[in-house]
Amino acid sequence: MGSAVDGDSSAQEEHGHGDGHGHSPPAPEDWPRGFGEASWWPLVTAVGIAGLYFGAALVLLSRGEEPLIGERLPPAVLVGGVAVFLAGLYGWTYHGFVSGYWERAAAQAGGGIDLRWGMVLFLATDVMTFSAGFVYYFFVRTGEWPPGELPHLLSSLVLVNTAILIASSVTLHVAHEGIREGHRRRFLGLLGATVLLGLVFVGGQLFEYYELLVVEGTGVTDVFGSAFFALTGLHGLHVALGVVILAIVFVRAMAGQFDSDRHIAVSTASMYWHFVDLVWVILVVILYVGSVA
Repeated sequence: MGSAVDGDSSAQEEHGHGDGHGHSPPAPEDWPRGFGEASWWPLVTAVGIAGLYFGAALVLLSRGEEPLIGERLPPAVLVGGVAVFLAGLYGWTYHGFVSGYWERAAAQAGGGIDLRWGMVLFLATDVMTFSAGFVYYFFVRTGEWPPGELPHLLSSLVLVNTAILIASSVTLHVAHEGIREGHRRRFLGLLGATVLLGLVFVGGQLFEYYELLVVEGTGVTDVFGSAFFALTGLHGLHVALGVVILAIVFVRAMAGQFDSDRHIAVSTASMYWHFVDLVWVILVVILYVGSVA
């Protein structure tokens, strides 16, 4: 009886359907089968984000006095893109950051250097993405300025939101140092504070969008609005994803999955969060301060 159970467990582990402890991983570690460490989850995520952008563009084309397309297709493409994106992100995150912990390995091979370099490469592609948006904005600035009446952007809300995001980088850095030094209580408290500060920032940006779009009626498709909302919206999406990533790290931290020798996921999440914070500071200087300069 015991050997049969052991045989089943071994078969499950061999085919990636179990971890030897009665768990069934919610996402395959090797997909498609036979490609070893290769994974299609990043490709699925890319297809989803492309569908999200394409759907947003179709929504704009479906509005106005003479819409170019009907109203049914854009929401379907947008929702479908979001669904594929979230599914790909879930599989990618699980494969890269969670699957190794089903077996509760005592150490991580290579010190997690592959994950760190993977995050570096991901951030490099993000630099290119944001750079494209900045190039468009700088192109706009070379023409007649201002291109019409600009909304009042540099408000107390933006300054407070900026201070909150910078503070979140500080709390995350100290939290990371805490777990590296074995101070679990400090790590948990400051990591939780970082997640809370991230949520407050997202809420502040949503409120800012409400003020600009609903109260002031700022245009989304005009010359300045297209650049402003594209860049700040892209950054807001990154912050929201960062909050989700840090929340996952926090849940895992509560389960005791990190210590002074095991904190690679904390390191990679910190790299992403600090990058997002730096991009926001650049956005504030160029978009908010620069618009009135």
